[in-house]
Amino acid sequence: MIETSLKDKVFAVQISVLRTAYAIVDIRGDILAMEEFPTQDFPNINDFVSRLCERMVEMMLANDMFGSIRSVGVSAPSSNSMTGCIENAVNLPWKGVIPIGAMIRDRLGLAVAVGNKPHIRALAESEFGAAHGMKDFVLLTLGHGFGSFIYSSNQPYQGTDGFAGEVGHNTCDVNGRICGCGKKGCLEAYVAERGILMTAKEVLEESSEPSLMRGFENLKPKNITEFCEQGDALSIEVMRRTGVWLGWGLANFATVMDPEAFVLTGGITHAGKWLFEPAEETFDKYVFHNIKGKVRFVMGAIDASVCDLLGASVLAWDVKEYSLFK
Repeated sequence: MIETSLKDKVFAVQISVLRTAYAIVDIRGDILAMEEFPTQDFPNINDFVSRLCERMVEMMLANDMFGSIRSVGVSAPSSNSMTGCIENAVNLPWKGVIPIGAMIRDRLGLAVAVGNKPHIRALAESEFGAAHGMKDFVLLTLGHGFGSFIYSSNQPYQGTDGFAGEVGHNTCDVNGRICGCGKKGCLEAYVAERGILMTAKEVLEESSEPSLMRGFENLKPKNITEFCEQGDALSIEVMRRTGVWLGWGLANFATVMDPEAFVLTGGITHAGKWLFEPAEETFDKYVFHNIKGKVRFVMGAIDASVCDLLGASVLAWDVKEYSLFK
């Protein structure tokens, strides 16, 4: 029998520490409707999922799309696409293993696929952005944390249990800083937001030189970048040290993976030359000599406000269709 009704849209959901966004996306990647609400308003996961699903149903009905939604893609921190669970997220209000995919599926009656932020952004950049046409690349997210996702031979590589590519939790100093994961000396503790601010504290304590960072209330990496642009020597030193750590970590990663490119996303990437010039210099110094000069550093091409939603929509199209209403 020939099917005459086409399910040509999916739901994309982006769960982050501060907000949860959800959108209806069509087969071309056009966002047809989008809304959001504060994640932190729901410390109980059951209340959160109930509210999310209620709002999604309301959006489908308001846009007369109830019968045209095929599936749901979810971007969530510390999530595992193999299990469909959020697993021990450090910064979300819900602890332990949360079967977020099954919870949404059971409420909506639709197939649900789940991925973490680097996975989701890799899908978005591969389908619509800077990695389009690349077969071997590593997507990096530099922000509150430091995540990565590997594409190998044009396929996502996730390892045995879905945790491959955790470059941010490679140990770079066994006696180093305490990471949010509880280990000492993770690369993330030096190149993500908290790590950069800790480096700023160390640089200021080491020197009596005047700096725009001194006494600045609620200092953020973006402020340090602004101070670099104004010629502040200590701010430049903070980003130089961060770049050295980043370049060293990526040189080790590239020596093992031999990628075509690192695709860079996240707020920290706005540091531009202050971060990436020392990073690339250090990378060239330590990477295996046969691939030196061959690995590209490429900025992500998709606006951060929609990147995770577009990536989640790509993930939704890949999941096997399921519906309680067939």
